[in-house]
Amino acid sequence: MTVALWVLIIGVLLIAMVLSGTLLKRLPLSTAMLYLAGGFALGPAGWAVLTPHPLNHAALLERVAEAAVLISLFSAGLKLGLPLSNRHWLLPLRLAFVSMTLTVSFIAAIAVVGLGLPIGGAILLGAILAPTDPVLAAAVQVESSGDRDRLRFSLTGEGGFNDGAAFPFVMLGLGLLGLHDLGAWGWRWLAVDVLWATAGGLLIGTAMGALIGRLVVYLRARHQESVGLDEFLALGLIALAYGFAVLAHTYGFLAVFAAGLALQRVREQSRRIVAPGAKAAGPQPDAPADERRAAQAIQADHTSAYMMVAVRGFNEQLERIGELAVVLVVGAMLPFTHLPARALVFLALLFLAIRPASVWLGLLGAPVSRDQRLMIAWFGIRGIGSVYYLMYAVHQGLPLSLAEPITAITLAVVVVSILFHGITVRPMMHLYRRRKARQGA
Repeated sequence: MTVALWVLIIGVLLIAMVLSGTLLKRLPLSTAMLYLAGGFALGPAGWAVLTPHPLNHAALLERVAEAAVLISLFSAGLKLGLPLSNRHWLLPLRLAFVSMTLTVSFIAAIAVVGLGLPIGGAILLGAILAPTDPVLAAAVQVESSGDRDRLRFSLTGEGGFNDGAAFPFVMLGLGLLGLHDLGAWGWRWLAVDVLWATAGGLLIGTAMGALIGRLVVYLRARHQESVGLDEFLALGLIALAYGFAVLAHTYGFLAVFAAGLALQRVREQSRRIVAPGAKAAGPQPDAPADERRAAQAIQADHTSAYMMVAVRGFNEQLERIGELAVVLVVGAMLPFTHLPARALVFLALLFLAIRPASVWLGLLGAPVSRDQRLMIAWFGIRGIGSVYYLMYAVHQGLPLSLAEPITAITLAVVVVSILFHGITVRPMMHLYRRRKARQGA
């Protein structure tokens, strides 16, 4: 395939994203559904210009999915602006750790009994499918940094936390298959893979986000320096947090999510960073637009807010491009897989029984309404995170006898999630808003 043809296809896809955006808002469809169909058409079942075999190209596909997940986790962190003392935070934490652990356990039990997988492969399958997706769940995420709606806040926070919190279970599954060192009686897994890697990742990300955010605000408000290039700030902070976390043998996903959260906190603390009464001279009325924006960026009252708007806007654009790339690949990979007939029952159980039961148990006694509990139970959207963990496991040397069924099941779950959640998200969220407004009145 020539470079010119590839450029043509990419151009058509990007223009289609722009042209279809408004139309899709009026229809029970999502952009991911269009990307999935486009990937299938470009794959072996269609024009065969995109042929990413999931087992032969696992290393490359792992990196593509990894980049998309990192961008989405940073974006999720930037969206969650409620103070950490707010009790709303208990909901995503319970979903990300309690409900996810239950989900892994339920999936593993069914995979052993119903699919005939060994215990290591069953736990690995549970870890791959347990995380919810912060990219494909954009329509149910918070609408602003101060959004206090329990449904949207819970789903956004859950997607941010559990994409990293699933890693210990992935390592446990690989360890039981002989592909990772768990240590005698699992001591290394518990001490390093669970405790240190989780806590260390969160600490490193928090430190990086707070340090870089405060430094930029200080330089802009005090010295009118480091103005502009906020796009590089987003990419640089993601790279710093992830790089330091991986070098320290911690989880880079949690570090990047924590970095986004910490950068959002800088906005709250900016008045203590800048000098009292500090205020840069405003721009001349007839100054060029670039000069007016630069002058706003160094105003003491607006520095952090301006930085957040610029970083978040750029990051959301990257997030959409990452979604396009990964979902296209998922569509193209489908002809390479064969889903066992007995796995169809497993898919139904995952969406209609396992997720609702895990949410119900994880949120026992939580201050959420019946509508919110039902919506949280349904919108356990699977997507790019599951694709990453699948490719990671295959790249680590997952035996072919396990790689083939686990790949087929994972891709089927992602496709079903894209289709069913994509169709239902807008009408259900519209109904939820109407019912909430009526109850508030």
